[in-house]
Amino acid sequence: MRNLFAIISGPIAGGIAWYTLYINGQAPSICNMAFITVWMAVWWITEAVEIGVTSLLPFILMPLLHIMKAEDVAAHYMEQTIFLFIGGFFIAFAMEKWDIHHRLAYRMILLTGNSPARVLAGIMLTAYLISMWISNTATTLMLVAAVAAIVNHKELFTDHKREHIGAAFLIGLAYSATIGGMSTPVGTPTNMIFTGYWETHYLLREPITFLRWCAFGVPISLLLLLVGFFILKKMFRIKNTFSDKSFIQSKYKELGPITREQKTVLLLFAITIVLWFTRTRFSIGSLAIGGWEAWFPKGYIKDSTVAIVTAVCLFVFPSRKKGKFILEWADVKKLPFNILLLFGGGFALASGIESSGLGTYLASQLEFFKNYPLWMLIAALSLLITLLSEIASNVATITLMLPILGSLATAIGVDPLRLMVPATFAASFGFMLVIATAPNTIVFAAGNFKSKQLFRAGLWMNLAGITLLTLAMTLFEF
Repeated sequence: MRNLFAIISGPIAGGIAWYTLYINGQAPSICNMAFITVWMAVWWITEAVEIGVTSLLPFILMPLLHIMKAEDVAAHYMEQTIFLFIGGFFIAFAMEKWDIHHRLAYRMILLTGNSPARVLAGIMLTAYLISMWISNTATTLMLVAAVAAIVNHKELFTDHKREHIGAAFLIGLAYSATIGGMSTPVGTPTNMIFTGYWETHYLLREPITFLRWCAFGVPISLLLLLVGFFILKKMFRIKNTFSDKSFIQSKYKELGPITREQKTVLLLFAITIVLWFTRTRFSIGSLAIGGWEAWFPKGYIKDSTVAIVTAVCLFVFPSRKKGKFILEWADVKKLPFNILLLFGGGFALASGIESSGLGTYLASQLEFFKNYPLWMLIAALSLLITLLSEIASNVATITLMLPILGSLATAIGVDPLRLMVPATFAASFGFMLVIATAPNTIVFAAGNFKSKQLFRAGLWMNLAGITLLTLAMTLFEF
């Protein structure tokens, strides 16, 4: 019954929005686009139906309501940014298939030391580094079993309360996987939605390259990771006493020597990272180095090109098994198709808001924000999106907010990046609730800590993140 109410409430809320604008004398295209936007927003937030299904509504409704042609809407469902997501997931599948994630995790913990505090640091740093390149959900799924085994090893931490160790390690895993995803354009879908939106709607502005994003995202995320470590260390009273780490050593030895397949995946992964960072022009001190994309006509090569080249190589390079390759098609059948549709639906929705005139109308309604200082606007915006992301899909939240923020920036005369970048980061700040992010849900299911512990730690994490974002976007250029 509840699900039926949520399904019905979508078109009803959309109809109310349509009627409100209609009686105020707005053009039919604006009214119709508001109907679609509000309908999709309600379904995305309530998850009345699968998010991928909701994402198909623009393809049905926008042609029917005379906003865009069907072929123009369909083109948005195959934007080049979507191929960046596909390539990133194929790389993640290869790392998982050949057990590279466990090798990296155990090695990092061995390198960081054997006190509880250092193991916590090792877990968080490992998850952070892996989730920079693959989804935070995949990262958490890869590492949660290893972390749970560490927690359940009775001889490892003899002078700590078991529940404190378990809660800190598992929550630290979830938080660091989420934080790592913020640092690169490919780390989380919200970042790719923003970069894709920017490239399609701000063609005359400098593109958001891999290097440009990381120059801002890595320092911010590392600061937040450090804050998270100290919050968990203090909250759960994690000590620096040394403990036996033979368990981790034995698990690492069980993996055996590194295999040819693992070397191949790691080499391709390393080459991909180098190509991403060097694609565009960059500087080292006074030395300016031209990016390799200059060898091609302007706009012909994107980060998604690099990702797909790597993905194809994974299907071409042979494994030791005769007739088999590093990746087989059966390995990638779990690609989250619903997220691909969400990307496309979001891009189509944003284009419709712009072409219908709804964006211009929203801009005229938001001019009163000129009276507020920029730092206050950024803080309020970050808080709003953080709270929305705690109860709704972060990808749905940022997809809906980007066109509105573009209109707001136009209305108050500020650089759209000043609003869109903190909004994109804040969409990942789902630290408080179990349902806020997939990593939170995964570690809660695997551990025995209480949701109120996650809420307490997450409250401080959200506040720290909003503060860092406000300071960074007010004081520094993106």
